[in-house]
Amino acid sequence: MQRTIRIGTRESQLAVWQASLVKELLEKNSFAAELVYIKSEGDIDLKTPLYEMGVQGIFTKSLDIALLQEKIDIAVHSMKDVPTQPARGIRQTAVLKRASFKDLLVYKQDLSFLDGSESQAIIATSSIRRKAQWLHRYPQHRIENLRGNVNTRLKKLEESIWNGAIFAAAGLERIDLRPENSIELDWMLPAPAQGAIIVVCRDEDVYSFDACQPFNDKDTALCTKIERDFLRALYGGCSTPISALAVIDDNQVRFKGNILSPDGKQIVEIEKTFSREDASNAGKKSGEEILEMGGKEITRSFQDAAT
Repeated sequence: MQRTIRIGTRESQLAVWQASLVKELLEKNSFAAELVYIKSEGDIDLKTPLYEMGVQGIFTKSLDIALLQEKIDIAVHSMKDVPTQPARGIRQTAVLKRASFKDLLVYKQDLSFLDGSESQAIIATSSIRRKAQWLHRYPQHRIENLRGNVNTRLKKLEESIWNGAIFAAAGLERIDLRPENSIELDWMLPAPAQGAIIVVCRDEDVYSFDACQPFNDKDTALCTKIERDFLRALYGGCSTPISALAVIDDNQVRFKGNILSPDGKQIVEIEKTFSREDASNAGKKSGEEILEMGGKEITRSFQDAAT
C-alpha cells in the first residue's frame, strides 16, 4: 500500500531547495511525498558563533526529534552538518550525487587585499575551519563572525565594512545566488562531506529506505564516508578546524586531510592514495596516522578547552 512520505526540512531557502529536490526524485520514481517544515536551534540563534553553541548536530537535532516522534518519515540535511554518530534509531538512507565541494570568497570591491604579506583585510565567516585556514595563509587579516542563512549573510556582507566573506559554493549555486564578484578558494580544503546532501530515516522504516535507494550515489557515499571517518577519528565536529576531501580517480581514491589550531599557526596535513577496494577504512587509518604526526596535540588543546 502506497503512503505519502513526509519530508522534514528546515525553513531556509537552501534547505527547502534540497528537500524539494528529494521530493522530485521520489515522485519521479512514483512515490507520493510532501514537505514538513521544522525550525532548528541553528536557525533561531543567529548571533552566537557556531563554535560556541556546542554545534555538533545544531542544525539536525530538531529534525531528528521529529523523525523519532514519527512526525516525519525522512529528513534531508547538508551532510557536513550531520554528526558522524547518528542519533539512536536513525540510519543513513541515501546520499545524493555531490555538487561542488569548494569554498568561495565573495568580495566587495577588489582582491588587492590578497596581495602581499602586509595587506590588511576583514574577512567574515562563522566556520572555525575556514577561519583557521584563512589565518594560516593570511595571518595579518582579521576574522569577523557571520551567521544566518545564505541570503542573510550576503545582505550582511553588502552592508558591512568587510572586504569579503566565505561561503560554500554549492550552497550559493544551488539557489542561483552566487555573485559575479566571487572566486573559488582552490587552496582551501573543504569540510568533510561539503557539497553532499544526505537523507535519513528511522531504522525500522523499510518503505522510506527502499524508496530512496534509486538516487543513492555510491561514489559520493564512499567519499563522504571516508571524510567523515577521518573527522570522527580526530574526535572532531563542526567546532573543530578539521578538513577532508576524498576524490575517486579511475579505480583509486585520492585523500587529503588536515587539522589546524584555531589561530591557524599550527597545521598537520596528510595526503594518501588508496585502491577502491581498500578505501572503506581509509578515513579511519588517515585519522589515526595524522594523530601520530602531531594532530594529537592539537586535538588535546580542544579537549582541554572544553573541560
